[in-house]
Amino acid sequence: MTKDSTLRGVRVLSLALNLPGPAALLRIANMGAQCTKVNPPNGDPMALYTQTGYGTLHQGVKQVSCDLKSESGQKALHQRLAKTDVLLTSFRPSALTKLGLGWKSLHKLYPQLSCVSVVGSPGPLADIPGHDLTYQAEVNLVPGMDLPASLFADMGGALMASEAILKATLAQRISGKGSFHEVALSDAAAWLALPRTWGMTLPKGAVGGAHAGYKMYACKNGRVAVAALEHHFAKALCDAANVKVSDVKAMFAPQTHQGIAAFFANKTRKQLDKLAADKDIPLMTLPKP
Repeated sequence: MTKDSTLRGVRVLSLALNLPGPAALLRIANMGAQCTKVNPPNGDPMALYTQTGYGTLHQGVKQVSCDLKSESGQKALHQRLAKTDVLLTSFRPSALTKLGLGWKSLHKLYPQLSCVSVVGSPGPLADIPGHDLTYQAEVNLVPGMDLPASLFADMGGALMASEAILKATLAQRISGKGSFHEVALSDAAAWLALPRTWGMTLPKGAVGGAHAGYKMYACKNGRVAVAALEHHFAKALCDAANVKVSDVKAMFAPQTHQGIAAFFANKTRKQLDKLAADKDIPLMTLPKP
């Protein structure tokens, strides 16, 4: 990620563990913010899941250890909060309240402090436990028995959290006061699922496989991801495959699918890579799974 100076001088303190918080913090650090992350004495569980990923997520982030359940830990935290512009959390609201870190208490103590709270579900549902898989399942992004290809709710939530930090910073500069922003991972999953909700990525949808120019095909020594959706791309693909199409509707016809599939089946990845470059066709060749 390219660093810039958009948030230079902004001090962000994070209590957010696992993936969404650190991913958001990385983005903010790359915007020039001064970022500090408070880890519990046993560390962030994220470090156990992927040491490489953990290292990447914490580039440019200062890490300290603190037991928030102890008197000394609370004292150390509040010393930092007094010098913080935005606090990022991922605790459930009830846990924050027990630690004396609910928004009302914080706002009273530090009127200029903003808080971005990453939760599972919004509002009154925020204390219900869950993780990326449950939030994706809730919005029909897990149609079968296979796990999702990535942690979309977590990463989408990280984007929303970094957006909220930007929003809080802008609001503070305008009003001089801190503000509270809740980011729900279930909302992030629902946002990412909208194309499916609209039917676009379902099997009968244009980008779900119904359009012959936007789908996966087998080739001689691998696979091909084709994204020839626009008319000029689709025409270039069909011309190369010697498949006759009269209009856009023809791209949905079974014979068009069959003709393009037969063409790819007789080509190697190298041949198709050259074709893509020569004919300006958006496709990506891949090895066999």
